[in-house]
Amino acid sequence: QGTAEIGHTTPYYAASKNSAMHFFSAVPFGMTAVETTAWLRYGGGQKLWDEIAGRHKVKSILCATLPPEASGWFRAPIKSVADLKGKKMRFFGLGARVMEKLGVATQTLPVGDTVPALELGTIDAAEISMPALDLKLGMADYAKHYYFPGWHQQTSLITLMVNLDVWNGLDKQAQAAIQEVCRSAVSESVALGEAIQFDAMKALKEQGVTFHRWSPEILQALRGAWGDVVTELSADKDFARVWKSYSTFRANYDQWRKMGYMS
Repeated sequence: QGTAEIGHTTPYYAASKNSAMHFFSAVPFGMTAVETTAWLRYGGGQKLWDEIAGRHKVKSILCATLPPEASGWFRAPIKSVADLKGKKMRFFGLGARVMEKLGVATQTLPVGDTVPALELGTIDAAEISMPALDLKLGMADYAKHYYFPGWHQQTSLITLMVNLDVWNGLDKQAQAAIQEVCRSAVSESVALGEAIQFDAMKALKEQGVTFHRWSPEILQALRGAWGDVVTELSADKDFARVWKSYSTFRANYDQWRKMGYMS
C-alpha cells in the first residue's frame, strides 16, 4: 500500500495472501541454505519470487538465512507418533500443518509469548529456533528434552522487502548496492549461524538438557504428512508452480550432492 517503503521480515507472514510465499520462508524437509541460495540465484527461484511478490507491488531480496532449527522442546520424551497426539505446541509455518496431521494442536505464538505459555502450562511443547537463540531465551528452564533434526526448517529465509514503486525509482547503482549488501549479509549469516551452535549445545547440556534425534518411524510419519500438505496446497496454482521448480532443482542437485560430497 506504500504505507511503509521498506521492511525486513520473513515472507511467511504474507502466506495468507499467497501460499507460495512459504517457499521463500521455510519448507519442511526442504533445502539447506546453500541449496536454496543456488535455486534462487541460478535455478529460477528469484524469477518466480519477483513475479508473485510483484503482483503485490513488492520487490523481495534475500538478505539473511538461518541455520537448521531444532524441532521442539518437550517436557517428556516422545517415543512414538502416538505420543504426539493431543500435545499443545507452539509451531511455525508449514511445519505446523504437518504436525496437525499427526494430532498435535498447534499455536502460532510470538517468541516473547512462548516462554510464559510453557511456564504456565498453556502449551505442552514448543519449537522456537536454533540452539544459540533457544539458549538465550532460557528454554531449558521449562523443558529438558530437545529434538533434532529441524525437519520443518532446514533453513529460514529473511527478506528485505521494498515497495516496488520505490525500488523502481532507485537508480541502478543504488539497486546494485542494496543487492550486494544483502548478498554479504547472506554469506555472513550462513557462516555465523554455523559457528555458534556447538558452544550453545554444550551450555544447554550443562543445564541438564537431553538431545534427541527423531526415530526413523516418526520422521517417516512426518514426511508422509508433509506429502499430504503438499497435495492439498498444490490446488493453488502458484504453490504448484513454485513447488515444481523447487523440487525439480533439488532432485537435480541431489545427483551432484551424492557424487561430489562426503556422506
